Amino acid sequence: MRYRHIDALFSADPRTCIDWQRIENGWKDLTQVGLSVREGTVSSITLLRRLNNHSRKNQIYRVFREVGRAVRPIVLLRYLSEPLLREQITRATNKAEAYNGCTKWLHFGGDGYLRSRDPELQEKAVKFLDLMANSIIFSTTVDMTDTLRQMAAQGWELSPDDIAALSPHRRDNVLRFGDYDTATLHIPPGPYDNVLRLPAEGL
Repeated sequence: MRYRHIDALFSADPRTCIDWQRIENGWKDLTQVGLSVREGTVSSITLLRRLNNHSRKNQIYRVFREVGRAVRPIVLLRYLSEPLLREQITRATNKAEAYNGCTKWLHFGGDGYLRSRDPELQEKAVKFLDLMANSIIFSTTVDMTDTLRQMAAQGWELSPDDIAALSPHRRDNVLRFGDYDTATLHIPPGPYDNVLRLPAEGL
């Protein structure tokens, strides 16, 4: 595919254009880092922490930076030319924003701020918030699935497109200031059927 009027996006200045030689020279290191992350010997968090430590003097960081500068215009050009890709990115962004909005709404104590300066306590607070949000989302999904099954059994015509537009990030069914009963937490839940079988699907 050929694009018009995009020359200004690419610099011919050797100080700012992509250094392909640096990518070639550091390709072996990039491969080793990628394999280490994939095999789990190095976590992505550890890698980012190391790259952020005096990154401008870190050769691997500089190689990663050049690769990113090469990939970014390709992604932007695909985004401009492929409507399906734009739609996919928009859907993914909306889902992420919906989840972030849900967690922000749940984190109402202390105006949603992490008051502790202890990194361990901060990590616990974030993980507990994610656990609570995921639990609520799962519970909402179970309720929505049961409702859809009841509607199908009553003869409602359910469109897959309509179902795909539903979101589990609901708030009207959550009582943030309600009673939290922990007396039955020791009772394991029953098996959950995650397959939504509808008559329209012929299943």
